[in-house]
Amino acid sequence: MDKIIYKSCLVLGLLWSNSGHAQKRIERIPFVLTEHNNISVQAVINKTDTVQLMFHLATNALTLTEEAAKRVHSVYFDSSIDGIHSWGGSENESRISNGNLLQIGNFSWKGAEIGETMNSGPMTDGKFGSNLFVDQVIELDFEKQLLLIHRSLPKKVKHFEKLKTVYLHDAMYLEGTANIGTNEYKELYMVHSGYGGGLLLNDVFVNEHRLGEQLQITGEKILKDSFGNKIVTKKALLPRFTLGNQQLTNVPVGFFEGALGRQKMNIVGGDVIKRFHWMIDGKRDYIYLKSNDLRTFPYSNL
Repeated sequence: MDKIIYKSCLVLGLLWSNSGHAQKRIERIPFVLTEHNNISVQAVINKTDTVQLMFHLATNALTLTEEAAKRVHSVYFDSSIDGIHSWGGSENESRISNGNLLQIGNFSWKGAEIGETMNSGPMTDGKFGSNLFVDQVIELDFEKQLLLIHRSLPKKVKHFEKLKTVYLHDAMYLEGTANIGTNEYKELYMVHSGYGGGLLLNDVFVNEHRLGEQLQITGEKILKDSFGNKIVTKKALLPRFTLGNQQLTNVPVGFFEGALGRQKMNIVGGDVIKRFHWMIDGKRDYIYLKSNDLRTFPYSNL
């Protein structure tokens, strides 16, 4: 789970060209929802190497892990080193490969820049972000495990709840409400499909409201970002959490001990994201949500 910013390619994807297939009304891209609640999509690099890439809503970078880079023979990394910032809060060194061809479904992008990182979601070889689908509507159907790309909002969007997005440091946030007893705490939450758990709460929010004293603690876990930075989180259960009018109960949450808390961010992870049918408009100004059958499944408490 990481937020990566390449100093040299903040508009990665906007300069890429895609094939004429994008002119169709809808493109359907199958994905696998892994046991870690990550969205895994099959991709082909340079018409040679087939990889599984995690669709990551909190990054605009295309990356391969160090392990995948060893066996992907068509990608050549040059000797230059660029600085990359991860969710762990530190700047990391990464090799870069330029001039690649990426294919996902019926889409292709020429001149793709690929970065190298240490980690990705389990069972994936790297990751890509929503910036590949510039000005197009992104739909996530977790019941059918389909990523659908539309030229405009489909008519069925009228059955979804419309929520305004907020962008901070190029990441997409939604307002969410944590309910504990009679207390309601409204905060912004980064939509982060790279994190497989439910919610992560920032340390300022937790300390200010003494949430550690109010929540049922269930354990601790050590998380690592793409570059191996370690963060200790305590796990707990949140009685109720709402996005708009969409309500979930007994949501697994974690709060930070370590460097990540300095970033002051709350996160909505894959174990919550998969509970809804999502549409993201082409301008990324609004998200449309509708509950799905997965919301009744037991929480994995990753």
